[in-house]
Amino acid sequence: MKEMQEKILTKRKNGMAVLVLTVLLYIASVSAFVIGTSMEEPTGSILCIAAAVWFSLGWIVFLGLKVLKPQEALVLTLFGKYVGTLRGDGFYWVNPFCTAFNPAAGTKLRQSGDVSDDDGDAVLPVNQMQVNLTTGPSKTISLKIMTLNNNKQKINDCLGNPIEIGIAVIWRVVDTAKAVFNVDNYKEYLSLQCDTALRNIVRLYPYDVAENVDTTGDGIADEGSLRGSSEIVAQRIRDEIQEKVENAGIEIIEARITYLAYAPEIAAAMLQRQQASAVVDARKLIVDGAVGMVEMALEQLSEKNVVELDDERKAAMVSNLLVVLCGNHDAQPVVNSGSLY
Repeated sequence: MKEMQEKILTKRKNGMAVLVLTVLLYIASVSAFVIGTSMEEPTGSILCIAAAVWFSLGWIVFLGLKVLKPQEALVLTLFGKYVGTLRGDGFYWVNPFCTAFNPAAGTKLRQSGDVSDDDGDAVLPVNQMQVNLTTGPSKTISLKIMTLNNNKQKINDCLGNPIEIGIAVIWRVVDTAKAVFNVDNYKEYLSLQCDTALRNIVRLYPYDVAENVDTTGDGIADEGSLRGSSEIVAQRIRDEIQEKVENAGIEIIEARITYLAYAPEIAAAMLQRQQASAVVDARKLIVDGAVGMVEMALEQLSEKNVVELDDERKAAMVSNLLVVLCGNHDAQPVVNSGSLY
């Protein structure tokens, strides 16, 4: 497939001069018609005919006047052939028979610049897109930085756990010819590639850190996860989307994970699992600390000769200290008023 190359029309900012000249010609034709009616034949008839012809066809010149605001572009075709692209703000004049072409003009995604609807417009939702039905959409192509926020998706991670995830993609059009001619609708194309890249990358990672999982493809298990490595995951999603939309003249500036959670059907079970894991870790820390304190107590009692304890009494003391230090509730002291033995 032959790729289109963008051709910038830089010498067409003469709209004001053409407008003034056309208006002056209309004034001149009125004067010529008035003068022609008072002149003798055949000069008067020629002037009247020329004025009538200009009145009938002169309006065609106005069709070539184009006004662009900052960060806008207009792709022009002449009888089906690509002529060039107008870029930048200004008042332009082009061939009146040139037509602006933008197949994505009526497509609205869930993104910045497309979130508000004109008053009185009927809007028909189509999946994630909206198509304006009443007013004719502008054929200009926005060159501004846009933010695409697709719907949340339910995807299985590398362990098979269903999760819900959403991303926001910051993008812009950098080549208008590729965006218009290489794909049927560059907005729909971008939205589809975002969903596909999200699925391809998410299925490589577990939600939380898991053992024996290789997320980088180097054959070595690592600690990558969707929750703990969100920056790396987002960068991989951005790179994959950029690779897919390169031929559509789109630049992906950044991709960010905006929502991440277990799917509702397993969320409760996974919450219990996380709570159990947290309890086990906390208990392990408490036991490690308690054992260290018991060792320290026995060593200091032995070094300072505070009391001599046989193995049986040491075992009882260790048991009591561990119960006190590892218990969930405050210990209730029992005073021994008798002898030690």
